[in-house]
Amino acid sequence: MAKVKLLSHVFYRGKKNWLSEEREESFDQVKLIVFLNHTSLFEPLFIRFATWRLVWDVAHKVVLPGADITMQRPFAGKMLKALLPGAIPITRKKDESWQHFLSHVSHDVITAILPEGRMKRRNGLDKHGKPMSARGGVAEILQRLEKGKMLFVYSGGLHHIQSPGDKLPRLFKTITANLELVDIAKYKTLIADIKAKDFKARVMADMDRRLLDYVP
Repeated sequence: MAKVKLLSHVFYRGKKNWLSEEREESFDQVKLIVFLNHTSLFEPLFIRFATWRLVWDVAHKVVLPGADITMQRPFAGKMLKALLPGAIPITRKKDESWQHFLSHVSHDVITAILPEGRMKRRNGLDKHGKPMSARGGVAEILQRLEKGKMLFVYSGGLHHIQSPGDKLPRLFKTITANLELVDIAKYKTLIADIKAKDFKARVMADMDRRLLDYVP
């Protein structure tokens, strides 16, 4: 990941905006990274916005779910495992693969997730032509965490660099992101007022709101 950070600085410009008062000084308390607006397999480029300490933690302490289809691809799968050894393959089905991933979630690691669970195409929809929305996996992760910080990374999108179907990335473009740190315990209290049937539904509704309101 250190090499990716360096390459991102060499070949791309970066523009970040903080939405919270807490910033990089609290990165050592991060237990969950939530990346919203999934548009490209080149999203490791966003590591440019991390401190070197967080880069080390991402490389050595992060666990995250990865689509088994992606991880089985000869090039993309090998690259993902090389960059993020903690990537755990999951299927699209309701089977034991998701529970296996959840068994790795704890306060001793940093968990990362892309709540939409699929990639946005250039038309703003997923590959099946359906609107993008958050799924419930992030809520199940939060149920296993009681303390620490949650780092939201609101991606400005990477279709101008590499979109699904493109073979090569475009260089010398600008990568944009809004960043926000939220205390996990406080977050659970804040979403209690959302009108929904249960905790998972409240989290999903909040993630959808954040996709609309906070993505640059």
